[in-house]
Amino acid sequence: MREILGRRLQRLRDRFQSLRPTPRQTGTAPALLDAALTCATTWQWPVLPGVGRSAADAGRCACPDPDCVVPGAHPFDPGLLAATTDPRMVTWWWTNRPTAPVLMATGGTAPCAVSLPARAAARALVRLDAQGMRIGPVVATPTRWSLLVAPYSLERLGELLYAKDHVPSSLRFHGEGGYLLLPPSAASSGGRVRWEREPSAGPAGPGGASALWLPQVEAVVDALVEASSGAPGGGSRLAY
Repeated sequence: MREILGRRLQRLRDRFQSLRPTPRQTGTAPALLDAALTCATTWQWPVLPGVGRSAADAGRCACPDPDCVVPGAHPFDPGLLAATTDPRMVTWWWTNRPTAPVLMATGGTAPCAVSLPARAAARALVRLDAQGMRIGPVVATPTRWSLLVAPYSLERLGELLYAKDHVPSSLRFHGEGGYLLLPPSAASSGGRVRWEREPSAGPAGPGGASALWLPQVEAVVDALVEASSGAPGGGSRLAY
């Protein structure tokens, strides 16, 4: 049984390697390397390269799953646990895969995030601004926006959501063990990921890393639940 599983895994890896774009095929993408290094060194956010799109068919993910619901925008090889802030590793990854999307491993000491459909998120930001609420960085794709928040535990999030009468399916949480696609990566739904609200530098912390202010999840979740409750279709398809 182990031999059979091993051969199947090797076939999947061989197929992945044949589909993965190479630097010679795609040219260079210095903006992605610069963004990855900024996240890793300035903000101390652990990052890793996403799987990217197939070299043979740009509409398909480079992973072995023909029905991938987030084409190009998820970890595969390396896996999520490889995320790092080491600039040498980050430089090596994007030198060898210059068009790879930039993924941040959420939770731990890195930010968490709450995402919802783009139109609903725009309404939520208007409401939060009107309340005088200080908002942290916001990552935007053509279909979804993600508000970065301070790290939270699954237990804390569970207690918070349990107190709500309803939490719409279009609202998603990126906590410990999750990841988030960062600018200027290609979005799985088309177009590019961008900053709707850019990170703002604070005082330098230990080692020269800049501190970044993030809101607590409790401060924004009510506005996000209300806004996403009216999102068309409930956001059943996972797309970024």
